[in-house]
Amino acid sequence: MEHKTRFKQLEWLKIEEKLKAEPEKLWVLSKMEETGGEPNLLGYDAKTNEFTFCDFSKESPKGRRSLCYDREALESRKKFKPKNSALDLAAEIGIEILDEAQYRELQQLGEFDTKTSSWLKTPNEIRELGGAIFGDFRYGKVFIYHNGAESYYAARGFRGFVKV
Repeated sequence: MEHKTRFKQLEWLKIEEKLKAEPEKLWVLSKMEETGGEPNLLGYDAKTNEFTFCDFSKESPKGRRSLCYDREALESRKKFKPKNSALDLAAEIGIEILDEAQYRELQQLGEFDTKTSSWLKTPNEIRELGGAIFGDFRYGKVFIYHNGAESYYAARGFRGFVKV
């Protein structure tokens, strides 16, 4: 694993044992990889004994782009519907999309989405008004923006995580 040095205190054999004990999570990680996410270990919670794996691809995962935000947004489009929505595809894979805090945490570890952007878990009050939020990294800063949830772009996808 490329970022192994961040977790010197962790025993990688224990992580492997935990993954073998939960084969469905190993399948999820393989789907994350298959769709271009380059999953890697983001963190460990000693209280719950859970490891969090997240997409570490430099740009928003290629196999998860050109999607509107959720099913409601997808169904609201009359023309030129995308093939799926971010939330539906995340559920199919078995991951959750990152929220703003998680996205900012990831950005502390490198520069991600310098040419793309990623849908983020949107607060209900924004979604109820028809919007959704996304983030990217430009000019040395993390930016969080909004768009209509029904919009989709070739350079916008989503990043996800799974806890094991």
